[in-house]
Amino acid sequence: MPENEKALKPEDLTRLFVERANAGDATGLAALYEEEAVMAYPPGSTTVGREAIRELWEKVLAHAPHFEAEEPLPTLVCGDIALTATPPKDGSGARAQVVRRQPDGSWLRIIDQPEFRPPTS
Repeated sequence: MPENEKALKPEDLTRLFVERANAGDATGLAALYEEEAVMAYPPGSTTVGREAIRELWEKVLAHAPHFEAEEPLPTLVCGDIALTATPPKDGSGARAQVVRRQPDGSWLRIIDQPEFRPPTS
């Protein structure tokens, strides 16, 4: 299997996610996460670990959803940790990820909150 492109800056992860998701590449999506990463999905639960994340994306991608690139908000970087976020195009909520620089200089997700919804009263 050819090696996937690595995220050379935190913002690359969003682009790579969309490319791999639209290609139906669950293994490539999981490769964007550290081995022990945590993803707050499906809503109301968490998925822990790269393998579990791969299995989740396999199920989601089986329905052939289409993802669109979203303009990222400014990235906050503190040493080898960064916070990335994007507002969904439909204006509902937000998405945020904590990412970590790897020993080779690339970046991987360690915490992924793909959906935030505004609180309702």
